[in-house]
Amino acid sequence: MTVAASPARAGMVTTPVRQSSGAVAELRVVGMVWERELIRYVRTRTRILSGLIQPVLFLFVLGYGMSGLVGTVGGFNFHEFVYPGVVAMSVVMTAMFSALSIVWDREFGFLREMLIAPVQRSTLVLGKMFGGATVAAMQGTIMLVLAPLVGIELTALLVVQMICLELLMAVAMTTFGVFVASRISKMESFQVVMQMLLLPMLFLSGALFPLNGLPPWLAFITRLNPLTYAIAPFRQVIFEAQHMSAVAKRHFSTTVTWFGWPLPTWLELLIVLCFAAIFFVLAVRGLSKTE
Repeated sequence: MTVAASPARAGMVTTPVRQSSGAVAELRVVGMVWERELIRYVRTRTRILSGLIQPVLFLFVLGYGMSGLVGTVGGFNFHEFVYPGVVAMSVVMTAMFSALSIVWDREFGFLREMLIAPVQRSTLVLGKMFGGATVAAMQGTIMLVLAPLVGIELTALLVVQMICLELLMAVAMTTFGVFVASRISKMESFQVVMQMLLLPMLFLSGALFPLNGLPPWLAFITRLNPLTYAIAPFRQVIFEAQHMSAVAKRHFSTTVTWFGWPLPTWLELLIVLCFAAIFFVLAVRGLSKTE
């Protein structure tokens, strides 16, 4: 004789299973989207090379060219100063342009198939965010091989710190790129918008020149740029490992100040995290409105 299970008992058994399977399914989707971004990156060698050309030009052409004008200050050269900014440039460019895959998928219809799947929009954004951040951090890590060529000393601890800060920077810029891509339907438009946003953000972040000694109006604009707070701690950890003289530290200052108050590193990192969280929410909303 078969005894039917009571609804209450059946509910007690099935509810946890559904929750668990749903969470596992969402994690699997995140992993698949992340893996797809990595496969794209590995298979497109031209993307890797093109992501290195512009930063390398800034490092050697601008760095050594300006070194002749600025000279050596306290045993520290301008090309050594610009190296962290060039590495950050490589990370930021790769992270923001990794969102191009969303526009590509929209044009060819694959994004629609992803959006009608029974998964959360936040899951898709997480997968894109982790994939783009991983790719961007890998691109920035490749730039570490150029450090000895410009006189930057690397240690194991410094490399770990740089990779962690690269990941944080890449997460923030990838979420920003995904948000922009969620609002654009053509690849040509995305590239134009990205170039229009990317260059001002880089030049107004202190990546290529010290933030001290700027006119008040320009200093105010640099403080509004979230990328400023990502590059400052990145440069700080590199400079701390170089045993710079006091004169060089004053001349090539890495400190971001608010009305004369120097920001601690933890606050700079918190600002970057807040920036990433805000644009993560906006990216999720943008994909939710995508048809």
